[in-house]
Amino acid sequence: MTTMIDLKNVSYRYPVSDDFALKNVSFSIEKGKFTAIIGNNGSGKTTLCNTIRGFVPHFYKGDLEGDVIVDQTNMKDYQLGQLGEKVGYVFQNPFIQVSGVKDNVFEEVAYGLENLGVPVEEIKVRVEEVLKLVKIEHLREKNPFELSGGQRQRVALASIIVMDPEILVIDEPTSQLDPIGTEHIFDIIRLMKERGKTIILVEHKMDLIAEYADNLLVMHEGQLVMQGPVREVFANPAFEQYQIQYPHVTDIALQLQKSGIPLSFLPIRDEELADALNMTGGVTHD
Repeated sequence: MTTMIDLKNVSYRYPVSDDFALKNVSFSIEKGKFTAIIGNNGSGKTTLCNTIRGFVPHFYKGDLEGDVIVDQTNMKDYQLGQLGEKVGYVFQNPFIQVSGVKDNVFEEVAYGLENLGVPVEEIKVRVEEVLKLVKIEHLREKNPFELSGGQRQRVALASIIVMDPEILVIDEPTSQLDPIGTEHIFDIIRLMKERGKTIILVEHKMDLIAEYADNLLVMHEGQLVMQGPVREVFANPAFEQYQIQYPHVTDIALQLQKSGIPLSFLPIRDEELADALNMTGGVTHD
């Protein structure tokens, strides 16, 4: 399997800070994998995302140590323009992502392709496809600034997806959305995974992470303290010390264990609880 992202002993300090925001971080992400970054506020999640997308060090400057390798090329050898085509970034706040220079959703989604000099007919085809994919065809003539938060987040995702980057870095896309809006966003992320995109997601909703992600990176005070397949990380007793929320069903299962009720395995998805309570065996989970 091809390694798309490889960090080797990466430490980073912002220009105005005495402390390192990232401290000796090392991990690899394979092509097509969905990796979630979790941790409490101030743990370094967003800084890590900015490192993967090249804003560290190209835009924020500061002191970067170690190696950041994206698709076999060291970050120091990229220009930001090159990275923009390879790594798509979706902000936590969709209001930031809207350009402000286009009058309707169709033109907003097309804006990035225009900047790349893509032929007009190709732009039309690609934008139409993406509007259908994220289910916002009905918004095509709407002003982006007149949309709800959930609608605007889908426009923001469409604006990145239409560029067809190999890597998607998505920073807390559902933090301002209701459950229906959240479901719509994760449907889009699932489709991107099915298309073979490499996805890095920062998210606090652990139930959704347990449902969709392949691997977890756990950040704490700038350090990568745990990493591995989602189920293995949640089942590791060391996870509890970082005071990060578990998936709801996992939290319930842990309370049951503490009460003396045996489980055949630690469930991370709601539908697994009945199997975990069934001690007859024969059920395996990936």
